[in-house]
Amino acid sequence: MSPPTQRLCRALPVLTAALAVLLYGLAPPAAADDGPADWTARPAGTGTGRDARPYVYLEGTPGTVLQDRLAVTNSGRAPLTVRLRGDGRAGGWIRFAEDTVTVPARTRADVPLALTVPPDAIPGDASGEAVAIGGGEEIRVPVRVRTVGPTLAALTVEDIEVSDGTIRYALVNRGNAMLRPRLAVRAEGVFGTLLDRPERPLPLELAPGRRVERTEPWPDAPALDAVTVHLRVTASGGARDEAKASATYLPVGPVVGGGLLLLGGLAVFASGAYRRRRRTGRAAPRPPTVEAQPPVATEPLLKAGAKT
Repeated sequence: MSPPTQRLCRALPVLTAALAVLLYGLAPPAAADDGPADWTARPAGTGTGRDARPYVYLEGTPGTVLQDRLAVTNSGRAPLTVRLRGDGRAGGWIRFAEDTVTVPARTRADVPLALTVPPDAIPGDASGEAVAIGGGEEIRVPVRVRTVGPTLAALTVEDIEVSDGTIRYALVNRGNAMLRPRLAVRAEGVFGTLLDRPERPLPLELAPGRRVERTEPWPDAPALDAVTVHLRVTASGGARDEAKASATYLPVGPVVGGGLLLLGGLAVFASGAYRRRRRTGRAAPRPPTVEAQPPVATEPLLKAGAKT
């Protein structure tokens, strides 16, 4: 074998090893089996895509125990351990068959859950979430519960205050139904209507028992007037209430100036009266001084013809 051929044979293993290292560096890394799992949690059911249930919906009377299932799907290559709990008002009513579930790779587990409607629950809607935690991720599934029973829609407007260019008031949901209030405002002055705002929806949703304080701007409030502000609130279900408050608007500058002028006038009047009284007291005549005289001895008078 010639020397060039021998050198080539000796270099061939080295070239082969270098090529292997280069190809290994260019190859995409294999997916790690112990990496974060690909998984989902949703209401159990046969529907997929648009037909899948977007949330858990249950309906019952107070004291009822309602049943459903939560589907946990593990699409990863390794088993996945998921912890389950409820959150929110309705979520606090949930109890899972198992609080911790291990789902094998490429498997779906349907976990039973029981939701107990409290015996003293107010008829109406309640919401919450079923929370699944696993693989460093957290998935929240909405839960909606409707407590069956007579629904009462009651709304009040309270604590109205009028000051400067602002009307303050409070709304209170006195019933057991969720309310979306609407408000109308009217203000009457001495010479007629000053403000008339038609009914409009307010940007809020009032839960049963909730109280919220709000303000209504009145930038063109009068500078001088006695006004009465009327508020009317309504909501679906026949909820309605009215209330009013009065206020007096006075311009600060003229009032202060007039008060100072009045006080100055009273001071001048009082000072003049005091001086006149002093002058009158000095000019008044004094009664003459009567000096005491000693008694004068006199003889008794005799009648004519009397003898001495």
